[in-house]
Amino acid sequence: MDLIKVAEQAFLVEKTHPEFKAGDTVTVAYRIIEGSKERVQEFRGDVIKIVGHENKKRFTVRKISSNIGVERIFPLDSPFIESITVNKRGKVRRAKLYYLRALTGKKARIKERRV
Repeated sequence: MDLIKVAEQAFLVEKTHPEFKAGDTVTVAYRIIEGSKERVQEFRGDVIKIVGHENKKRFTVRKISSNIGVERIFPLDSPFIESITVNKRGKVRRAKLYYLRALTGKKARIKERRV
């Protein structure tokens, strides 16, 4: 009986990520494999939405790269995510921030939430 519990514990090596919501600015360090090489690429942007439940959550991060909006979807339980760093807490009033896609410049800014 103890052997089964030890085996289950070995497979349950979950990474703990910080709590974040839509509107927060995060940096996702993502491991990329190109051929035989492996590197870590950081993707910094605003969290547009979080969907899913329990351990199958996915979150979308949006950034502006040379005046073009780039969005990327990350599964929260992905083994390729090295770390998630919350840079700024955003003050927003809704869970899905699709309206940011139509905004550019200073209008697309999110106010910072004071703790």
